[in-house]
Amino acid sequence: MQLFRVFDWDGVTTGRHEGGPLFVPRSRQGAGRHDAPAVYGAWYCSGLAVSAIAEYLQPFRGHVLTDEDFTRAGGLGKALVALELDGGLRVIDLDDPGELVRRRLRPSRVASMQRPVTQAIAAAVYQEGAAGLAWWSTLNADWGHVTLFHERALPHVRVEVPPQRLSTALPAVREATEYLGIRL
Repeated sequence: MQLFRVFDWDGVTTGRHEGGPLFVPRSRQGAGRHDAPAVYGAWYCSGLAVSAIAEYLQPFRGHVLTDEDFTRAGGLGKALVALELDGGLRVIDLDDPGELVRRRLRPSRVASMQRPVTQAIAAAVYQEGAAGLAWWSTLNADWGHVTLFHERALPHVRVEVPPQRLSTALPAVREATEYLGIRL
């Protein structure tokens, strides 16, 4: 399975260390949809590059986006990476009606904006021993997301395509800004 991720890249690191595509900054987690930093690192990925980028860009609605918006302090810049997961990962599909019935979950709970609700769902999946969960984007239900539990998933993930710094010239960035109504 191929997944895409937007992350803070130092422009050099290609592995699991800070500044690299396989690093998850647990110290900055806690408020995200599936976060539980005391237990696991939540590794947010998307099935499509445009979806991963749109998730990052959504706070820029109503603003003009420039390449400077992809730059972070300390020389970090936002980048997109393609990851490949091997077949050994057990990912629970919360877009599967049978899985929702089995778990007694309503779709509205899976996509809730109330973080304690979605974090509890993720924690339950983690406690079962799964490596992650799949669900749909709240921006576009046709876009699939996967939240991986970093420490469990890491041995099964490799960088498929080297990271690419985000810029307003990238077609996937242009597609995401158009979808979100963000001006360049």
